[in-house]
Amino acid sequence: MAPKILLIRLRLIGDVILTTPAIRAVRRSCPDAHLTYLVEPHAAAAVAGNPHLNAVIVAPIVGGLARVRADARLAWRVRRARYDAVLDFHGGPRSSFLAWASGAPRRIGYDVPGRGWMYTEQVHRPKGHRERHSVENQWDLVAALLPDLARPSPATDPVEMPEAPAARDRVRARLADVGVRAAGNIVVVHVGAGNEFRRWPEDAFGSLVEALVTAAPDRRVILTTGSAQASTAAAIKRVAVGRGVPAEAVDVWCDLDLDELRSLIGRARLFIGGDSGPAHIAATTTVPMVVLYGPTTPGVWGPWRPPALVTEIVDAGALPCRPCDQRRCEPGDFRCLRRIAPEAVMVAASRALAREAARTGTDA
Repeated sequence: MAPKILLIRLRLIGDVILTTPAIRAVRRSCPDAHLTYLVEPHAAAAVAGNPHLNAVIVAPIVGGLARVRADARLAWRVRRARYDAVLDFHGGPRSSFLAWASGAPRRIGYDVPGRGWMYTEQVHRPKGHRERHSVENQWDLVAALLPDLARPSPATDPVEMPEAPAARDRVRARLADVGVRAAGNIVVVHVGAGNEFRRWPEDAFGSLVEALVTAAPDRRVILTTGSAQASTAAAIKRVAVGRGVPAEAVDVWCDLDLDELRSLIGRARLFIGGDSGPAHIAATTTVPMVVLYGPTTPGVWGPWRPPALVTEIVDAGALPCRPCDQRRCEPGDFRCLRRIAPEAVMVAASRALAREAARTGTDA
């Protein structure tokens, strides 16, 4: 009988994307296995179309007593499925409970204090920072299940998120509505961030947009972020327009779902953004990328994609407080990201476009 394997990573978007090399590796080693992925709604689209999975279970997000009932139902569901093995890439209270509740003969997770007993096999995860990529850290769990597995590399096991056909059609129609041809000169700039540590200043983004449009007047810059930060994107557009950028050269798209965002980025000439879920979505495309790093480091959270694809990193450089846990800024001014100059990002953008032109034999 084919083995049944449950993979758990509840959130966040980037973290879920970074498990996709492991998904592929398990499928490659166990071609007949039934692979199920357990994830929460916000990040579900990142794996919903994954070709290596047989099923995706979406864990509902509810509060209070409803959460207890929902988790009890979910626990009973995974118990009845009779999985042979569970890999818990998440390691949080909810994921470890569900791994334990599955009753699987093999339950593999990290040696998290207070929860390690829920696994039949614990993988050591050192405390503190180490310059080892997140994909490699998660690979340790897979290697516990499949000890003959070769070490991962971005060339052989890149991140992946296939384009959803329905999202492709919606994005094409929307671009046509704003006058952008299929091969339009689009630059996607993701301006959102989940916390203060990763927010590049609005004025800096405005200067970057100004430089992008000045360098290529036919360029269309699309600012993306979540709906909760729509005002930030609108403010950045006002800064750029106030500096002479034509209003029609900048669009604000803050209502995209993950599939639509992936489709939009896939049609761009360039993606620019901070270390975030959308940057990891961009890494699943072949589009050139410029990624800004402040409190985090590219050695751990860099785009995990084939080295032949164009990726430019703009890094804050060495600081005594960097990297940090993003709970309290010791200097108090978030200098790791905010001291990155728009000029440095524009230089990286120009270099990325030139490298892509050389790689593909097209115009920059």
